[in-house]
Amino acid sequence: MQKKRLLVIIDANSVIHRAFHALPPFTTKKGEPVGAIYGFLLVFFKAIKDFEPDFVAACFDVPGPTFRHAKFKEYKAKRPPAPEDLYNQIPKVKEVLRSFNVPVFEKAGFEADDIIGTIADKAPKKQAFPELETIILSGDKDVLQLVDKNTKVYALSKGVKDVVLYDEELVKEKYGLRPKQLLDYKALRGDPSDNIPGVTGVGEKTATDLLARFNTLDKIYENISQVPDKLKEKLLAYKDQAQLSRELARINKAVPIDFNLQDCQWGGYDRAKAGQAVKELEFKSLAEKLP
Repeated sequence: MQKKRLLVIIDANSVIHRAFHALPPFTTKKGEPVGAIYGFLLVFFKAIKDFEPDFVAACFDVPGPTFRHAKFKEYKAKRPPAPEDLYNQIPKVKEVLRSFNVPVFEKAGFEADDIIGTIADKAPKKQAFPELETIILSGDKDVLQLVDKNTKVYALSKGVKDVVLYDEELVKEKYGLRPKQLLDYKALRGDPSDNIPGVTGVGEKTATDLLARFNTLDKIYENISQVPDKLKEKLLAYKDQAQLSRELARINKAVPIDFNLQDCQWGGYDRAKAGQAVKELEFKSLAEKLP
């Protein structure tokens, strides 16, 4: 029987953002901000230690509009821009990852979540390991819709130290819904952080109750006559908005990227080179704990 192999996919921007806000700001002797990089590496090293993966890949957002903005120009419109000190640390994170021979994936017009979804979907189908297990390392719960029997999410819970490993059972326990239902939940509830509208007047409990009863958004509308009148009016009035919200929230699993699982092989990096990259950031303790 073939040994099950493990791929860790890093949702890099979300981890960097979480680290930036979780840790006090600190700089190198030259005054360069490096707190987010330090927090990112803490999480990265912990994931490597915890899972001992066979393969590792990192996915990044690209500045600029995405295909979602073409569908809805107000997508993420209410989100304030991240501080410049955060953005300035992202290139350094990429440099350090490359020193560990971790390939970086990004694509204009798409978000990191879409690239993660594409890799998680493509890797076991296109490569030599059909039983490949995937763990997504993220600071964002949006990727929970990707959880299935072979895919889990290692989500930062508080700061950069508390982490929760979500499988199908834990998603159901925490949210009262299966992972695949989380997309339709957002179609109903919306997502204020991304300015996804959902159905106006439908809150968390109503959205969860509807999906518990009817299973999917489509089934809700197919059985709309069974919904109480006031709620029915809202659902019918905002049906187009619900369907748009579902498209905005859906992770695209068909991003055109050049992906080969063997390029993500973990463990063959030059320790001296990686150690030097970490030392240049003045992380002496981390340089002594390379995974």
